[in-house]
Amino acid sequence: MLAALWAGSVWGVSYLAAPSAFAVLDSTQAGSVVGMMLTREAWLSIVLALLLAVLAWRSADLDAKRRRWLFWCIGGMLACSLVVYLGLQPAMAAIRESAGPAGVRASPQWGTFAALHGVSQLCYLVESVLGAVLVVKSR
Repeated sequence: MLAALWAGSVWGVSYLAAPSAFAVLDSTQAGSVVGMMLTREAWLSIVLALLLAVLAWRSADLDAKRRRWLFWCIGGMLACSLVVYLGLQPAMAAIRESAGPAGVRASPQWGTFAALHGVSQLCYLVESVLGAVLVVKSR
């Protein structure tokens, strides 16, 4: 159940909520809303990773190979989330802040911002795939 909650929250924020926010709000408002959702998603990821790791560790009916798979999936998903939350989001926020009222697209740092955003999307894609594997392997 925890694996499904984690994977579902990643899918919901990444592929439903974030694109919807950018579709109906101006980019500054959407960025703020999505940033808040991603921060909450990161904290949820930390909590669920810890809970799932403890459950996998304490589960007597898991063989060593399956337990290893679960730990790799949990660790990979958590790593993706932390890279975005601790590395990419602060860097992107700093670029947004320095861009001023003209916005990031008018900033000379637009290329850097776009590259960071692309890496962020790749991290969420990897986390999504790992989430699917985690849901299947944890049954």
